[in-house]
Amino acid sequence: MKKCFLYTVIFLFFTVFLIADSEALITEPVDSEETESTENTTIEELSAEYRGISLGMNVSAVKELLKKDPIFGYKGDRDISLLPSENRTLIETSGSFFISRSWLQFYQDSLYAMSFKLNTDKLDYYSIYTNLVKKYGEPHSLNPQRAIWENDSVRLILERPLLIKYIDVKVFNDLIQQNTVEKAKTEINRENFINSF
Repeated sequence: MKKCFLYTVIFLFFTVFLIADSEALITEPVDSEETESTENTTIEELSAEYRGISLGMNVSAVKELLKKDPIFGYKGDRDISLLPSENRTLIETSGSFFISRSWLQFYQDSLYAMSFKLNTDKLDYYSIYTNLVKKYGEPHSLNPQRAIWENDSVRLILERPLLIKYIDVKVFNDLIQQNTVEKAKTEINRENFINSF
């Protein structure tokens, strides 16, 4: 009985203490300097550029920038390959300290996607995510595998374990639509072939 009474007194004491503490928090005036610093935090426009390389650049301009920046580990034309479909080129490089690999994809000689696999021994997902939130605000879409920031022209994706992508939204959507049309044509041809028996 004494223990029950003791527990009740302790519980009531902490309850009163918490209520009094929360009321003090509510009635305390807000420091005007704190409000100004949070109001002055500006969120930047989503960038279509990384280290001088911008979406929309042509292959030769990107190659020149890659040669000048050792972080990408670009070794020249041997890092370039043509993708199976028409008018598509891929530059793949093995990076140095912070970037493990880079993939730069072109369509009709225009850079439309940049992907950078970051070195997980040197960097972590949370640090990159926190920096992007500070720079661009909360992501447009968030799940355990990826965070996506997006506007009308650029999609920035941070994926686990540690991959960051810059994508030209218009070109990417055009390629998806084109791919859908090609799949539909293939399916029609398949059906016609099957029906010919």
